Amino acid sequence: MGEREPDTRRSLLVVDDDDVLRTRVVRAFKERGFNATGAADYDSAVEAARAERPAFAVVDLRLPGRSGLEVVQALVAMNPEMAIVVMTGFGSIATAVESLRLGARYYLSKPCDIDQILDALESPQPSQVAVEVPSLARVEWEHIQRVLADCGGNISQAARLLGVHRRSLQRKLAKNPVPR
Repeated sequence: MGEREPDTRRSLLVVDDDDVLRTRVVRAFKERGFNATGAADYDSAVEAARAERPAFAVVDLRLPGRSGLEVVQALVAMNPEMAIVVMTGFGSIATAVESLRLGARYYLSKPCDIDQILDALESPQPSQVAVEVPSLARVEWEHIQRVLADCGGNISQAARLLGVHRRSLQRKLAKNPVPR
């Protein structure tokens, strides 16, 4: 083992557009001995990866502009040995398979804690797409929440985009979320 290896082995890039979450994850990994840096989007992630040459990356799937999948592709092109964990609040089997196909080694659904991410990063074996298949009702609930968030909470606009009546959407939103 060379003297440079420990720093390289413990370097980590966190790519997430949520400033608070990214800051917390970076801080938590620094407390665990990692040389962690953060990036909010594709361009800053690629720039940081070129400068830092991290051994690990934690990438959110939904980013502004170019997606987390494109970040994974770029990071793998720079370093095929990089252990990459893809995290998302909108998990699906399709995105899990695609992220692994592009070179990510692990796929976690949010919410996940630092210990889960660390376990995934330090595991010697790539993920075997252990994604729970959510119920159709859960997928519908998450889709409605995503569209509503994209509309800035405007129920009328979300209802138009979803192709449902505003009152129907309000009734669905009044119900509790479907359990995972």
